[in-house]
Amino acid sequence: MRPGRAVRAARRWTLGRLSAYRASLMTGFFLPRRLGRTALLRYAALLDGQTVNLHAELPASVTQAETAEIVLRRGLRRHRRPARVYPDPEGPWLMDAAVLLGAEAGGVPVRRGRWKLSLEVRSGRRGVRLPLTLAEPTTPRKGATGPMARSPLTAERYRLGRTVRGDARVVCTKVRPAAEVAAVHIQHARIDVDLRVLGTRATAPWAEVVAAGRRVRRSLAEVQPGVWRLEVPLAEMLPAGGRREHWDVMVHPDRGAPLRLARRLHDVQAPGRVFTMRKILVSPRRGVLMRIEPRYTPAGSFRLTCSDGDRAD
Repeated sequence: MRPGRAVRAARRWTLGRLSAYRASLMTGFFLPRRLGRTALLRYAALLDGQTVNLHAELPASVTQAETAEIVLRRGLRRHRRPARVYPDPEGPWLMDAAVLLGAEAGGVPVRRGRWKLSLEVRSGRRGVRLPLTLAEPTTPRKGATGPMARSPLTAERYRLGRTVRGDARVVCTKVRPAAEVAAVHIQHARIDVDLRVLGTRATAPWAEVVAAGRRVRRSLAEVQPGVWRLEVPLAEMLPAGGRREHWDVMVHPDRGAPLRLARRLHDVQAPGRVFTMRKILVSPRRGVLMRIEPRYTPAGSFRLTCSDGDRAD
């Protein structure tokens, strides 16, 4: 085994052992001793890539409550958002909350790092802060859609995690640079694509439409703040030799590697089947027809498949 692979394998083994030890410590020691003294989350999920939805059962010590707030804490920074608390006629008090994340979306301005969640309940002048314990992570349902890993507005990555004591926390990680499709405009003999560049600086980006051994460079026009338009160069994409050619779009930001244009900020499991687009037939040269099929690959990449059409009369 090569030295690099051996180091990576040893690192994975060590991390796996630490993770197993941490989980054992959490479930075998901390959780049994804390249940009944904290707010127990019965449901905790991150919906639409940027909204934390919470439902918790409060401990028996809470017998009355007038107001409640979710507190997100990291170091000395605190952010508060309202929560709803109400009595259950057949059991303890309950709490519901929805916390929008991200300043760009009008939510909590969390930045990169781990943010611990807690619940503050007040009745008159008396208040108590309760840890939000996540004993069992919520398993998302399977279906045509799934959980979004990133914010659809900023591509920020959020996830729900747990401390070694079992307390719930929001983990915000670094944004990976991406070029995201905003809209596709298909006309009779023209295709324009609106796109956004996320996670990296893009004051004057440009694009390349690429196929096997072929590249066509195109400029981008800013049609809205942060939204750039590509006019697809259909006249330069006629396939050679009668074969089908698949063209991808690479977006070049101000710095760094080019970004493959894609549509990934969604919760759809099969984008190629859901986000379908109509085919068009164009005449890029006199007497020649070409069929254009815009589509998304299973990975979400935007692709244009070109093939020869019938010869024009």
